[in-house]
Amino acid sequence: MSSANLQPQDSHVVLVVDDDPDILEALSEILEAEGFEIRRARNGKEALERLEPDPPQLILLDLMMPVMDGWEFAQRMRQRPSVAHIPIIVLSADRNVGLKATDIGATGHLAKPFELSDLLDMVRRALANGTRGTAR
Repeated sequence: MSSANLQPQDSHVVLVVDDDPDILEALSEILEAEGFEIRRARNGKEALERLEPDPPQLILLDLMMPVMDGWEFAQRMRQRPSVAHIPIIVLSADRNVGLKATDIGATGHLAKPFELSDLLDMVRRALANGTRGTAR
């Protein structure tokens, strides 16, 4: 089966990290409706705890969060060889989201608020490629 044809039975695991409970719930419901298995974290510390032993295939990451922000989470994650390769898509209201996404080696980024179709396209592309790259 080709990874380019992402079907629900592929059950790709996506970790959604956002401190806003409404955004966390909305993103989770949308992605679950598209057939993805979702894990949730409200900050970078929780997200680090959810990386192992069964790592997600993709991380949707807010940057501005309490406890541990997205930048620190990404730095710590990249220091763990077993999970350093997981692609990250940054979702942020920060007007410098593109620059910050590049700094942490994100696969892509979207400024909040974003179009649902843009998010789903970016998620599918990141999962099909399966590798960390530069922000677009």
